[in-house]
Amino acid sequence: MAATTPLALALPLLLLSISTLVNSLSPNYYDQSCPGAESKITGVVKKAIMNDRRVPAALLRMHFHDCFIRGCDGSVLLNSTSKKKAEKDGPPNISLHAFYVIDVAKKEVEAMCPGVVSCADILALAARDAVALSGGPNWQVPKGRKDGRISKANDTKQLPAPTFNLSQLQQSFSQRGLSLDDLVALSGGHTLGFAHCSSFQNRIHNFNTQTDVDPSFQASFAANLRKVCPMHNKVHAAGTPLDSTTTTFDNVYYKSLLQGTSIFSSDQALLSVPRTEALVSKFASSQAEFEDAFVKSMIKMSSLAGGVEVRHNCRVVN
Repeated sequence: MAATTPLALALPLLLLSISTLVNSLSPNYYDQSCPGAESKITGVVKKAIMNDRRVPAALLRMHFHDCFIRGCDGSVLLNSTSKKKAEKDGPPNISLHAFYVIDVAKKEVEAMCPGVVSCADILALAARDAVALSGGPNWQVPKGRKDGRISKANDTKQLPAPTFNLSQLQQSFSQRGLSLDDLVALSGGHTLGFAHCSSFQNRIHNFNTQTDVDPSFQASFAANLRKVCPMHNKVHAAGTPLDSTTTTFDNVYYKSLLQGTSIFSSDQALLSVPRTEALVSKFASSQAEFEDAFVKSMIKMSSLAGGVEVRHNCRVVN
């Protein structure tokens, strides 16, 4: 009989905790204890976007990266200490930014309702606002998450990488109770944001022993990427928008995929099997279908089990 792996033992427990938390979250969680919280958070996010159009992509990515490690518990917001590096200083998270938006929202909500609204809930609401204020769908966010007390840079190795193939992506998502359909819908978050050269270098230089460039790329698009990101790129900020409407939440990401102008290997992987390819085609032809699927998958992902307290300051444990 094969030995049971720690992962096999942990998965039922993880899925049980997800289901328990989903049942305990509620869209009305703060209706009595802090009724003005949501509108206050939305106001802060709106003001930040007016000053910096990169904020929506940053908040959405921050929420994903939070939820994929120990659930949506705000652990990505914690600062490193002299004794240990926190998640935000792990390699995949070095480029995360706009933490100040969550700090400002927390400060304003604390002034209204001290010790009531968790940082994890503020981040989930801010990510929703980021989508809605970029032209995407709006939805009721189930609330009641607690904040975690553990944040380790080393744990960021668990985040799905832009170089992943479909089986690696599927494993990463399924470990968190998310399906192949969720994977395709949530990948649509790449309609917002920017990619640094290092995250897609593998597709434009030394792709394999036969060719330098991934043949699934549209040739002229790949040529432009190679100009922006030469082999030994020294420009830290060099890269490219994730799609041609980088500050608008729409279905252009899926259209780009079908045209050979998506950026990451993990994007291209969605065309590698008929089921995911069919979903890409469906979302490319209907923004409404994409938005509906995205909202359902976001609610599912953002309900992953979280922490144990309501932090007074999102950067430090109580």
